[in-house]
Amino acid sequence: MYGDQKGLVFTNEKCIGCNKCISVCPVITANRAIKTESRGQRIEVDGEKCIACGACFDACEHNARDFIDDTEAFFAALAAGERISVLWAPAFAANYPNEYRQILGGLKKLGVNRIISVSFGADITTWGYIKYITEHNFKGGISQPCPAVVNYIEHYIPELIPKLVPVQSPLMCAAIYAKKYLKLTDKLAFISPCIAKRDEIRDPKNKEYVSYNVTFDHLAKYAKEHNIKANPANNEVEYGLGSIYPMPGGLKENVYWFCGEEVFIRQIEGEKHAYHFLENYKNRVLGGKPLPFMVDALNCAQGCIYGTGIEEEKTKTEDVLYELQAIKEASKSQRKSSAWARNATPQQRLRNLNKQFAHLDLRDFIREYTDKSKGNEVQKPNAAELNDIFSDMNKMRRDLQTINCSACGYNTCTDMATAIYNGCNNKESCVHYIKSVVEEENRRVQKISNEMERRNEEISKKNEVIGEMVAEANEEFSTLNMSISEMLDGNNNSAEESTSISMAMADVIDFCDDMKKSFEEINTLLTTLGGNNENITKVASKTNLLSLNASIEAARAGEVGKGFAVVAQEIKTLSDVSKNAADDSNKNKESIVSAMNRLIENSQKLMKVVDDVNERINNLAASTQEIAASTTIIGEVASELHNKFDRISAL
Repeated sequence: MYGDQKGLVFTNEKCIGCNKCISVCPVITANRAIKTESRGQRIEVDGEKCIACGACFDACEHNARDFIDDTEAFFAALAAGERISVLWAPAFAANYPNEYRQILGGLKKLGVNRIISVSFGADITTWGYIKYITEHNFKGGISQPCPAVVNYIEHYIPELIPKLVPVQSPLMCAAIYAKKYLKLTDKLAFISPCIAKRDEIRDPKNKEYVSYNVTFDHLAKYAKEHNIKANPANNEVEYGLGSIYPMPGGLKENVYWFCGEEVFIRQIEGEKHAYHFLENYKNRVLGGKPLPFMVDALNCAQGCIYGTGIEEEKTKTEDVLYELQAIKEASKSQRKSSAWARNATPQQRLRNLNKQFAHLDLRDFIREYTDKSKGNEVQKPNAAELNDIFSDMNKMRRDLQTINCSACGYNTCTDMATAIYNGCNNKESCVHYIKSVVEEENRRVQKISNEMERRNEEISKKNEVIGEMVAEANEEFSTLNMSISEMLDGNNNSAEESTSISMAMADVIDFCDDMKKSFEEINTLLTTLGGNNENITKVASKTNLLSLNASIEAARAGEVGKGFAVVAQEIKTLSDVSKNAADDSNKNKESIVSAMNRLIENSQKLMKVVDDVNERINNLAASTQEIAASTTIIGEVASELHNKFDRISAL
């Protein structure tokens, strides 16, 4: 089973979400639209609501629907040694006229106990129908051999449950006969043309008479793969006209055989008609209108011979019909005492039929039905809720609510809205909604396009202005580039000049330092000179004293001492001159020392100023170099901007 789907029918990985399955399904809520990441949407089966009618198999050209049966379980049980007898549908012989006996023989070889045709069970069903209808005046009853029809009534039209003929189907009549009258204790397997038979045999009220539903399709494939074939097996219970039950109107023809064609039997087949008929028939029953003798209703348009569990290629030929017609003719007996006598009247045949089954108790073959509609009701939105759904689907007008294109799979827009209300579909499945969304998107895109066109015109005009501005900017950039180049050259020259000045100032500093040292040496010499002057002054003082002493002695000597007095006077004069010279020299020395001190002090100030100037010149040189580097970068940026503006202009 694919995903979390439950039930007999399920959707496989081939689904593309085309909605064809929805369009043929008689149950509005049995299919669910599931959004997927890979394919957008897939339609899955709700097993709780599906009646296993198989209509989707015929509709789906992608082979996206599969079903389950009991084929694998049946063969596993046989292999395990379980005791099993087989009931086979008459359509098996019609579909596989040259193979069915060998396949049945192969099953015998694998361990199957008995082989019984359900045609015999169909004869019992015919007997039971006529007996129950006539004895209980049960007019207007609906035949129930078709499990899909029974499923639909039990789940969706419980009002018609009282009108289901309470006699078992041919399968169950054959199973009951085998269990109660043949005393078979084996498990029973049904070789079946129908998927939905699995629901019938698993109905608790059928007491587990049958354990396995083995469809023709899966059995044929299994038999081919495992070469299940042996000597032909013979049917072990004789049967009559029940063999034509698989044909459309097969039950009707059986009733005509015994009751004459004067009785009115309403025959209906096909998924497109049967369930619509049943909805209308409910109104007829509840309205007390005249009813037929009985309703022969089958799910499949061509009866059980082309049932839901048959290989697809078998449905593409009418050979099966001809085979069944041959079986029908072979079932008619020439013996007038037989219920199947050709030449007997319907009344005689009915008497023979009742005589043949006189040993049967009709109560053994009575079936009960169950109202399964709770939880399966299709919830109908009220007018306000319906309008809300339509509004969400962009269908605000009445004409849009009745487009009824069926592209979503539902017959009407109201059915689609009802499916959405029941949570089994979504508005994205509606072509009109998608179309309206696309149209709205187109309008939005057109509006955006118009707005873009308007803006493009504005941009075009702005581009013209920008072009002019770019041209002007290019001119300005050219001027800027020239200025930057000149500034770069000037900065480079300034950096070079600053470096040269800094070097010259270093020479000045050296000169000042030398000059300071010279001044200090002069100052030292002047200090030495001062010492010498002091010595001269001292000598002059002593000389003057000696001159004075000499004059005194010359005076004492008289005439003899006159010459010595003159010398003494000259010595005094020399002493005075030396003293005066020394005094003047000291005075000049003090002035020179004072001047030299001022020069030394000023030279120190000059050196400090020169140091400051030199430091500033160095800073200026470094700044000039940085400015030169920045100017180079600005020049490169300006050049790049110029190139970009050129490209913009080119656009």
